[in-house]
Amino acid sequence: MTASDHQATSPGSLRELLRRDGFAFATHLAMEHLLDDGSGQAMADWAAFAGSWNDLGPDDYLAAKGRHRRRRHAVFAAGTTGPFELRPRQPHYQSLDYNNLQGGIERWFEPVQPAIAAGSSLQRILGFAREFFSPLAPQVARWHVEVHQFRIEARAGLAGEPTPEGVHRDGVDYVLVLLVDRANIESGTTTIHTADGTELGSFTLTHPLDAALVDDGRVFHGVTPVTPRDPGRPAHRDVLVVTFRQT
Repeated sequence: MTASDHQATSPGSLRELLRRDGFAFATHLAMEHLLDDGSGQAMADWAAFAGSWNDLGPDDYLAAKGRHRRRRHAVFAAGTTGPFELRPRQPHYQSLDYNNLQGGIERWFEPVQPAIAAGSSLQRILGFAREFFSPLAPQVARWHVEVHQFRIEARAGLAGEPTPEGVHRDGVDYVLVLLVDRANIESGTTTIHTADGTELGSFTLTHPLDAALVDDGRVFHGVTPVTPRDPGRPAHRDVLVVTFRQT
């Protein structure tokens, strides 16, 4: 199947793709529509939101000591309606079953800046994700939501690795991957796989708000390494990853 076989423009059709295949892709044009709440203010702080990727902390848990991946992290608690409650700073943890490179340890990252966590862009993205995922799991009353800001840096002769652990699952229920920016970058294709490694689909996030939506219990995902288009200039890929896990 091609990437276009897994793209849709309405919440219902995207959700049906997720139910059918375990994943769906949405272009920025579709996401602009889906994120519009009619108020005109849903993404009012987008410039500051995207700009906050310029102030991420190093990921010191990588073997390369964070030279090529920077990040911030936040945890929210939420019901099926109502506000997203920002929880006190806490570690990100994955078992070795889900992350054979960095699993089995508590990983502490710099927190998402308070103004960004409370800002209109992130709050609307979280609201959309809950609206989208909750009908797929009507039995869930409370969600544990983790937010990850990632910047992958690529350099001449040394590719950046968005998923250094390889094709994997996150150990959650649902995942939203949203592109925020990419500068001077080649590749970085999101791939979806079965447990035996068979590729089910792929999609390259190229424009801010391009998105992938994943049923983490059913499929595996990964991202191909990124390289600089012009080796003489800085190159990066900025994404927001939001995970939902029932509590």
